[in-house]
Amino acid sequence: MNRLRTLRHYLQHRLNPAHIYCRLCEIGFGRLQARKVSTVYARFYSLTWLG
Repeated sequence: MNRLRTLRHYLQHRLNPAHIYCRLCEIGFGRLQARKVSTVYARFYSLTWLG
């Protein structure tokens, strides 16, 4: 059970829209482009992870 909780926390961190935004900026996306992509992703994220 503890492993599942650890995995869930890891995935929640890695798949968090703010984390995605930062990684997009790191790989060369402009701030506006990264914000647009992460905003669309945030909608998907909130429907799947936050239920």
